[in-house]
Amino acid sequence: MNEILAIYLAEARRVAAQLADYSPPPTPLITSDAVAFGVLMGVLGLIFYTGSRKSGFWAKFYTHIPMLLLCYFIPGLLSTFHIVSPESSKHIYHIASRYLLPAALFLLTLSIDLQKIIGLGWKALAMFFAATVGVVLGGPFAVWLFHMINPEWVAGDLWKGFSTVAGSWIGGGANQTAMKELYHVNDTLFGTMVVVDVVVAELWMIGLLFMAKKSDSVDRWLKADTSAIDTLKHTVEKYVRENERIAQLSDFMVILGLTFAIVGVSHLFGDHIAAWFKQFPWAKSYSLNSAFLWLVMLATVFGIVFSFTRARELEHAGGAKLGSVFIYILVGSIGMQMELDKIFEHIGVIMVGVVWMLFHIIFIFIVAKLIRAPSFFLAVGSKANIGGAASAPVVAAAFHPSLAPVGVLLAILGYAIGTAGGYLTGEMMRLIVGG
Repeated sequence: MNEILAIYLAEARRVAAQLADYSPPPTPLITSDAVAFGVLMGVLGLIFYTGSRKSGFWAKFYTHIPMLLLCYFIPGLLSTFHIVSPESSKHIYHIASRYLLPAALFLLTLSIDLQKIIGLGWKALAMFFAATVGVVLGGPFAVWLFHMINPEWVAGDLWKGFSTVAGSWIGGGANQTAMKELYHVNDTLFGTMVVVDVVVAELWMIGLLFMAKKSDSVDRWLKADTSAIDTLKHTVEKYVRENERIAQLSDFMVILGLTFAIVGVSHLFGDHIAAWFKQFPWAKSYSLNSAFLWLVMLATVFGIVFSFTRARELEHAGGAKLGSVFIYILVGSIGMQMELDKIFEHIGVIMVGVVWMLFHIIFIFIVAKLIRAPSFFLAVGSKANIGGAASAPVVAAAFHPSLAPVGVLLAILGYAIGTAGGYLTGEMMRLIVGG
């Protein structure tokens, strides 16, 4: 009896000490959702304005600092310094994740032209999917390796955070956010994974741009036949000339009308499918009872289906650009909920990301060597996965300016499989760590 009383007294003293040390968080400068959203859009606009400068300080600045990273971390600074409230910004994030995210997925997959992608040649697609496999297998390999060497770096729910990296490295920001929401990754851990994503991916980006300058030497080592590349250049130039046009008001209204109608239908069927799966106890282990999973999956499927119709022509009026706008709003809303002072508590995960990337690189070089694929297909196939439509065209243009749209075509394919690939990678990681 005395031992039990002593335990209760010790616990009471501990709680009393915590209450004595507790101080409520300071009241943020901005508590209104509307004002916070206005600040967020102003920040994003300023980032893109400075990022569009072609000379001077900003041009040099953005050669070292990716815009995407700023779109996460400047809103994060607003929360860290109590300018906006993470609690109030959750309403902004809810709207962005439930409405703008599926809209972005639909628009980014709507422009898939499977015939044009197949026309690139089987080696282009082979390298794209080799890069995907390198990410899907590389993640579980890195988690397994560090689970053996230093289990703390991959312990607990860190596999959920790594699943968001897989979503980004196979598809892009939309797929990354889909994995965040699917596995309920907390914002601080997600912020850490953003660092892994951006830092490791940008290091590989530098390597790819350097390889583009030495492409002749790399092609000789690969024993690759590059004759198809010249034909590809002419095909792409013709495709761009035939389809580009200036968008009208009616174009934007049709794009937005169709997109949000699809979002509504995806919500409707997603809710019913998730409710049906709730009758099976095992479905929860694979998130099949999650309405959000079916929401993003259905939006992607609808995008692929509509890509076979005339609706795909909406891309020529800027459909994918609108989708990217939605993604960056979503990115900023996530940033407003991050606690930057806690991000680097998991610095070891960067090493996991480095090993993951090395596995991916070695894997695609082995495949390229075996099938004698040109370095162009290797580089663009990799970056169409790791970087998506934002950076794949940059790598493609490093080989030849007219090839930039090829990066877009392959990156769009990544959007279509990014969520499924990230989900598969995450589940394999979960099995390794016993989550």
